[in-house]
Amino acid sequence: MADVALKVVIATDAWKPQINGVVTTLTHVEEYLQAQGAEVRVIHPGDFRTFALPNYKEICVAWNVWKFAEIIESFKPDCVHIATEGPIGLAARHYLTKHGLPFTTSLHTKFPEYVNQRIGVPVRWGYHFLRWFHEPSKATLVTTESMRDELTSRGLKDLVVWTRGVDTQLFCPERRETSGAGQHQPVMIYVGRVAIEKNIEAFLDLPIEGTKVIVGDGPARAKLQAAYPNAHWVGYQTGADLARHYANADVFVFPSKTDTYGIVMLEAMACGVPVAGYPATGTVDVVQEGVNGAIDADLAMAVERALQIPRHSARAYAMTKSWDAVGELFRRELVSSSDADLRNPREVSVPTDRAA
Repeated sequence: MADVALKVVIATDAWKPQINGVVTTLTHVEEYLQAQGAEVRVIHPGDFRTFALPNYKEICVAWNVWKFAEIIESFKPDCVHIATEGPIGLAARHYLTKHGLPFTTSLHTKFPEYVNQRIGVPVRWGYHFLRWFHEPSKATLVTTESMRDELTSRGLKDLVVWTRGVDTQLFCPERRETSGAGQHQPVMIYVGRVAIEKNIEAFLDLPIEGTKVIVGDGPARAKLQAAYPNAHWVGYQTGADLARHYANADVFVFPSKTDTYGIVMLEAMACGVPVAGYPATGTVDVVQEGVNGAIDADLAMAVERALQIPRHSARAYAMTKSWDAVGELFRRELVSSSDADLRNPREVSVPTDRAA
């Protein structure tokens, strides 16, 4: 009897056309699983009716999430992964726990800190929610060793480190349009969401002469652009255009203190651009002092040291990061969480309760 393709559901509140690290990661995972012969169904906001978040129009939130049961029962997956803790993630968790079905989860952001910064909800409440949400998961994938250690100290269990990758063909030094010869002032770049939790003011306030470029958009852009009109605000960029912005910079500044990884750091390094950041979760797992960047509680000092690092050294580090490795770890955790044999996945398929 011929093998039947493994059927995988990924439930996520973050999906295209959003531009962020979660979407980038899940897109590459989907592509990898499909290349391995799996049939993948991403359950995302486009499957539901949605509304845009106030002051954050690019993020649409699903509301009629009771449709989740209909979608998953029609697909009949072998394995289910819940990628986010939003309405779709909550609907998936409710359905799967109600029917006693195994699943894995992932934790991409410092959700409690973000909510605290935005609306003042105590951080301890956020971690209480995360412990509750991820407790039934067979494995919770987290971005770095430091994130695993911090979450363990917060009471989360069954954590698996799941790093990130970069497309080193798209993001490469050859995108650079200037050699920088004769330049006396550096080009400094930030790429990412323009939001309060990203601490972008620390970048914009750097007392270093040079050009500051902000690639991205978000709810804080209008206010910040008005306050810092001398910076170059170029909005969202993708593909080769984004790669050129990276490659034309001399240093990538990562001012966030709450990110758990930052794929943008790897993209910058792949273009030969060293990274400067604070000693924070995520950054300390990616930036190697003197090799691909610099870390310092004084961001200006980190930038000055990062500017001394050879571009080829940053590129060499990025070359060790593969999206295939990210996808393979994801696949291994999916299979082990459902006690399935990848060679004969349908023999232990996840049952579906049609009476629900």
